[in-house]
Amino acid sequence: MADINPFEIVQKQIDKCAEILNLNADITRILKTPMRELHVSLPVRMDDGSLKVFQGFRVQYNDAKGITKGGIRFHPDETVDTVRALAAWMTWKCSLLDLPLGGAKGGVVCNPKEMSVGELERLSRAYVRAVFQFIGPERDVPAPDVYTTPEIMAWMMDEYSVIAGKPQFGVITGKPVSIGGSKGRSDATARGGMYAIREAAKSIGLDLSKATVAVEGYGNAGYHAARLISELFGARILALCDSKGAVCCKVAEEGIDPQAAYECKLATTSVCNLPGMEPISNDELLELDVDILIPAAIESVITEKNAPNIKARIIAELANGPTTPEADDILYNNGVHVIPDFLCNAGGVTVSYFEMVQNFYMYSWTETEVRERLDEKMTAAYHSVLNTSREYKINMRQAAYVRAVERVVEAMELRGWV
Repeated sequence: MADINPFEIVQKQIDKCAEILNLNADITRILKTPMRELHVSLPVRMDDGSLKVFQGFRVQYNDAKGITKGGIRFHPDETVDTVRALAAWMTWKCSLLDLPLGGAKGGVVCNPKEMSVGELERLSRAYVRAVFQFIGPERDVPAPDVYTTPEIMAWMMDEYSVIAGKPQFGVITGKPVSIGGSKGRSDATARGGMYAIREAAKSIGLDLSKATVAVEGYGNAGYHAARLISELFGARILALCDSKGAVCCKVAEEGIDPQAAYECKLATTSVCNLPGMEPISNDELLELDVDILIPAAIESVITEKNAPNIKARIIAELANGPTTPEADDILYNNGVHVIPDFLCNAGGVTVSYFEMVQNFYMYSWTETEVRERLDEKMTAAYHSVLNTSREYKINMRQAAYVRAVERVVEAMELRGWV
């Protein structure tokens, strides 16, 4: 899977959408090209006194519908093509949820697991200094993503404020609540996915209280997804995995306790050490006989090779780009109901948008208000996509693209871009 380029996947998806919508070549070319991108070198003094230079990126994909929005990843395998793809997906995600935002993404090539707190802070502040003129509350608002945290967002917000010479809480979302963060943000991505799963289950006649689940990836999104699908609906978790391996519950009737798995990961660095589990491969997890499969890790794990063996009735994509276009066709023909990534995982950016709104008028909503507003947005978006899928007789991802892209194109046309 290492040779799969995520940005090439994005461009294939846009081509297919352009064909369905009968878009002209000029519009399609704009949709397939990032509006602007920045490549930066970040010199950071390490704890041992050496100087290390990290590579960073920020891509603002399309701002036809408003200021851009998107997370910042710290990852050793980060590439500019991954960031471009993620920025494109963020564009469609914001459009699909009907948010007045465009899409962006950022990344730094580094391994946070091998860095001290001090090194991470110096790197975070260096990134903000490098992109300062590129971002801002009325230009481009970053957020956390893979291996970035509320603490890192706080450092970045502070560095931007120092340079600007005034408090600028609105420059970053995903901050701690005490400095302008929104209640309900920590589990927003997973919770939004749960609302989509609830509606999907209704549409295919699946009783969630009796459903079985496999979760691929046990970071923030995967943990909260396992916890919430168990707490809210009574579904049973049969398998989990992380970067070190996968485990399956030996006694299916009991299921896996999501909290126990989380505590095991914190204590031992992996869910593989959870007592009473049967070790399996990550590939085997994807093909388990479960009702719901939740990919919550990295791109391109479901491909044309393993898609024919997928047995889940619903695939809820909390990860970005976990399914290749070739796999999409196979899953659709096999009757698997896919909730595509930029619908399923849109809870994070939606609550980030709520955080922006709260920052702008300096007022905080309750957690109940945040969840109610999120439920309303996710439910409306899901049914919009489902109805489009049925109207055009296309799969759910293509339907999500059609709904999102036509809104972006409308904005481009009204602004006189094409």
